[in-house]
Formats: sequence, C-alpha cells, structure tokens
Amino acid sequence: MSVEASAVIVTYNSAWCIGRCLASLREHTRGVEYEAIVVDNASSDATCDVVAREHPWARLVARPRNDGLSAAINDGVAVAAGAYIAVLNPDAHVDADVLAPLAAYLRAHADAGVVAPKLLDDDGTLQLSCRAFPGYSTALFNRYSALTRLFPGNRLSRAYLLSDFDHTSERDVDWVSGAALMLPRRVFDEVGGWDPGFFMFNEDVDLCRRVRDAGYRVVYDPSVAVYHTIGVSKSASARMVVERHKSMWRYYRKHLRGGPLRDAATGAGIVLRCGVLLAMGALRRRRSL
Repeated sequence: MSVEASAVIVTYNSAWCIGRCLASLREHTRGVEYEAIVVDNASSDATCDVVAREHPWARLVARPRNDGLSAAINDGVAVAAGAYIAVLNPDAHVDADVLAPLAAYLRAHADAGVVAPKLLDDDGTLQLSCRAFPGYSTALFNRYSALTRLFPGNRLSRAYLLSDFDHTSERDVDWVSGAALMLPRRVFDEVGGWDPGFFMFNEDVDLCRRVRDAGYRVVYDPSVAVYHTIGVSKSASARMVVERHKSMWRYYRKHLRGGPLRDAATGAGIVLRCGVLLAMGALRRRRSL
C-alpha cells in the first residue's frame, strides 16, 4: 500500500530519546500507512547507531553538517512519500495513534494548512503549545520572561500564550509549536517549506504565518495528544542564545518591519537583549567554576 503520512524527525545528539519516539510510533500507529524519516544533523553521539540498529524500519538521512532544524526538515520532506507530513521532535512520544486522526482531519478539511495535537509534559501536564503571533510586547511577556513568571495573570502574557483558552476544544490559532504538527504536502510545497534561514527558534511561527497568509487555517486539535519533554532539544549555550536572537530579527524583517527608525530601534533592542543574556550566562558559568 502507498504511504499516506510521513513523520519527519530531526535529531541532534538525540540518542537518549529517539528510540522512545520511534518505538511509540511503531507501537501505536495503526490507522494510516506511514513512514518515519529521521534526519540527523551530524550528531556526535550514538543517535544514528540507535536508529540503524534498533529501528531499521525507519529511514535514516545522515547529514554531514548541522545546518539547523529547518534545513533538516526540508531534507526529510524531500525524500518523503506521504501526502501528509508530520513533523515531530525526537523528545516527543505517543501513547495512542496520532498520525491517523491528524491525517484524517486534513483529508476532511481542505482549508486547513496545519493541524497540531495537544502537547503534554511527561507527567500529563498541559503545555501551552498554541499562541498568538508575536509582537513587541512578546519580548517582555513570553513564556519564559520574568514578567510572565512574576505576573502570570497579566493581560499581555495571557493574550500571547492563549492561557485563557481551556485547550480542550478545537480552535483556529495563529501558530502552533513545531514539536508536533502535520500539514499537507501540497501546502508545504505551496509555501516553500520551512525557511532554512531560521537555524532554530521561530521557524514554526514563520511557517504558520506563511500558511495563514496563503489562505489556510492553522488548527489546534486537542482530541489527540503528544507527550513532549520540553526544552531538552534546545541548549542554553551561548550559540543558542545568539541563534534565538538572530531568529527574532529574521522574523521581524520578514513579517513586522515598519520603516527605518522602527527597524533600527528593534534591531538595537534585540542586540541589547542578546548581549545581556550572554553576559548573564557567562557570569553563571564563572560562578559555577
């Protein structure tokens, strides 16, 4: 039978979790013909060995260098056979069939460009995985900001995180987490895939924005759930701090720019924020010596 759904999983030093991810897909996916494609971004651990030895049914694409998440996803889709493309983090796993109901939703709703499941912590706690598009206030009122932690009930954080939404009903949203989502291959091709200019961070926001700009819906579907060990696949290293801020600037230039003065002020603010976080990280590392 022909493949209907292709699950693309990008790994980087993911030996500890990729086996769990693949095993859960293998055990629980029943209602759709599917394939799993693991794209490894030049891991230095045993990720490729784990996939090849323990999960030979999955296709392994070993990249010679790490060009970031988006480029690797595009490489996986390039060899995918499915009409529907699921993107999963390697630190995600399932305890029920997720691919089949997501593919069924897209099959039944031609106007849906992205559909995403509910995300849960490993202990079953809800992750706020659908959001409003970011704006200027997001820099101060995002999920990890001090103001959100100190004042979680403030209006701006609630509006961005959609925390007033109970996350138990289907809803059209601005964007969903790239930790687990599915889109039709035709929509992927129409919008040009994931933007490889985003090494990591904001690539999912950019994708959903382009999907919505193309006239499709982005849908949060809590009838299915994926467990996600949040944060493990992202490092707080100096490089990742820099990459996060480069992604902020790229997203701003693509979708939010508003004239020379506004652009200059925004760029300066991003550089300043990056510098402060780098200095704080260096201080923490020095104290730990």
